[in-house]
Amino acid sequence: MTKPTTTPPGTLRLAPKPPKAEPVAQPVVPPVAAATPAPAKRSNAKPRQRPVTALRTKPPAALQAAEQQALQPTDTGDRLAKRVAAMVPCSRSEAEQYIEGGWVKVNGQVVEEPQFRIQDQTITIDPNASLLELNSITIVLHKPADWIDGTEESLAKLNRNARRAHFDDARTLLVAAKHMAKDPSGIRMLQRHFKALTAAVPLENAASGLIVFTQDWRVERKLSEDMGSMEHEIIVEVQGEVTAQALHLLNRTLDSDESLPQAKVSINSTSPESSKLRFAIKGAHRGLIAYLCERAKLEIIDMRRIRLGRVALADLPVGQWRYLGVGEKF
Repeated sequence: MTKPTTTPPGTLRLAPKPPKAEPVAQPVVPPVAAATPAPAKRSNAKPRQRPVTALRTKPPAALQAAEQQALQPTDTGDRLAKRVAAMVPCSRSEAEQYIEGGWVKVNGQVVEEPQFRIQDQTITIDPNASLLELNSITIVLHKPADWIDGTEESLAKLNRNARRAHFDDARTLLVAAKHMAKDPSGIRMLQRHFKALTAAVPLENAASGLIVFTQDWRVERKLSEDMGSMEHEIIVEVQGEVTAQALHLLNRTLDSDESLPQAKVSINSTSPESSKLRFAIKGAHRGLIAYLCERAKLEIIDMRRIRLGRVALADLPVGQWRYLGVGEKF
């Protein structure tokens, strides 16, 4: 039996407090930042356009998709470079050079990516494999008319409307499908040949003919430092016949022409419908031929550069490219 609790006299007894209710969790609502008013635009303001450069020129979609598929990373297997280094044997960096040189096959197919993952596939190395052939290459391209030559200088000269619209860049022609069928150089085409290419010599956008892309710093320096003394041969087709007076003006015998570069102009063929002129000019001078023809009252129909120094366009088809041969020098 429980004894009742007694309270001493003079003690104030309070009623027991009710239990506190547990707070209900409320969802956390992040504070809403005050909207910053957008700056007022001028009525004549034009949208900003990111500058176009040769390095930002995208390759064709087919080539881009093929590269992404080949370089797609996987989590299984060893890197091909690791297996090749153990097979040769050699260092990992030398193994990568063998692979990039096209000397390694996986299940009978050439693989040029050192990061390619290998599991149970068969790896073979060409018995003639050599690291001595991994030289920097130079490419000669027959640029079509109205194509950009791929140099930073030409891309910078595009006006705002041309940059917004589609334009044809000669760099997009540097793919396997555009390789000259009977390339006299005999160089094996590799994926690494399409990387780090510099467009060396500018050519008018409206003109067609020989342009150069190179990985070789020696060729790049030659084409830049010696450009003023290097002869360009250009065939220009004009409307109608070329008179002796017009030819006299083309060769610039006026006293006011002392500041212009020297050009030698001769007639290749002439007829009442059209004539072909041969221009031999030292250095690349944009607009010079157009200025001379305009002064002689000749309308240009076509312009094509067929030679740069000692390297000629020869029978290279329009829109195709070939390697610069070992014995060819500018």
